[in-house]
Amino acid sequence: MGPFALRGFPLALQPARNSSVKAPSLVPVLSAIPACTVPQMGLRELERIRLILRGGSVIDWRRMHFQSRDEVDQFLRLCQLDVSRPYDDAWARTVLADAVEYLRKTFDYRVADAVAQPAELHDLFLFASGAKGLARYRRIACIVLKVMHVIQHIEGRDLLFRLAASEAELAEMVTEKVLGVAREMQEQGLPVVEFAHSIKTRDSLITKLIAKKETVAAQVYDRTRFRVITRTRADLLPVLYFLTQRLFPFNFVVPGQTENTLLPFKGLLAENPHFEQFIPQLHLDRDFEDREDRTGNAFSGSSYQVLNFVVDLPLRMDPYLPPPESDTRPRKGRVTFALVEFQIADEETARRNELGDNAHESYKRRQKRRVLNRLSRGLVVPKRQG
Repeated sequence: MGPFALRGFPLALQPARNSSVKAPSLVPVLSAIPACTVPQMGLRELERIRLILRGGSVIDWRRMHFQSRDEVDQFLRLCQLDVSRPYDDAWARTVLADAVEYLRKTFDYRVADAVAQPAELHDLFLFASGAKGLARYRRIACIVLKVMHVIQHIEGRDLLFRLAASEAELAEMVTEKVLGVAREMQEQGLPVVEFAHSIKTRDSLITKLIAKKETVAAQVYDRTRFRVITRTRADLLPVLYFLTQRLFPFNFVVPGQTENTLLPFKGLLAENPHFEQFIPQLHLDRDFEDREDRTGNAFSGSSYQVLNFVVDLPLRMDPYLPPPESDTRPRKGRVTFALVEFQIADEETARRNELGDNAHESYKRRQKRRVLNRLSRGLVVPKRQG
């Protein structure tokens, strides 16, 4: 294996195939930014990383951490919105108006006009961060942004149901987008030794669903998975944070779907003492994870270590929609979401994970045993063929 290996991308260079394509993609362009090293990380980076490590939700946050308009603009573009375009700005303001109406109607909540109708969408995020506006705007803006976060997910799911886009085509779009960031990581010299892609087979989906208590197809979050292996353990944080800057917004991590046996939060603090100064300002206290009821993967080996998390990856669906200037839909959202799982580990841990009880073959054997026991409960077990 060379210094950087890309594996499992058979579809990455093929455009999504659809005979109804009407317009080119209007994906916002991100500004070039250098990777953030661990010593450069502060409260903002620590909170975002912790959110992923524990599979938390921004709904529980009390403030944002944006300090400049450019930073907000980069974040909005990462969310696939370029509000310098009239149609993207109009859509974002529609979601804002919906959130304000919900708060006023449901809770009789008083939303200040400066928050409900900001001069720029960027102001809303700066208000929520305490970087702009009156002090009382911070709490109001935070609440509004939380509701907007939920509404945009509802709108994204609804858009997907209305489009003639297959799962295979979505998988191609996801793969192409992730591969582009993988190449950017390679160009920047980030310490990644492997970036691999896999899509679950039909047989694997059936086995996983029967093994789960909730046999609902929508609850298989790792149908599309990307495995990222760093050179050393110390490289995990810079690589993880780079993904939140170039591929998916940190707030789109799916709550409750993180398995983290590799980077416990207290261990992160112990390994990076400069984070200690930010502990009093955290949304959650240092010991919060200790009180959470966490259960790992029942089929993994006892010493298996990995960081697995799921994100709602935002995708522009412009190729499946009419051009913005001739879009007559009553709801004009152009962004949907695809569930994608990321599995991250360092090279030495990845090597240990393939030994003995941790090996993938042992994992599958334990999973199949659970499936067979569940299928045959109260029945005669079928004989093996051969």
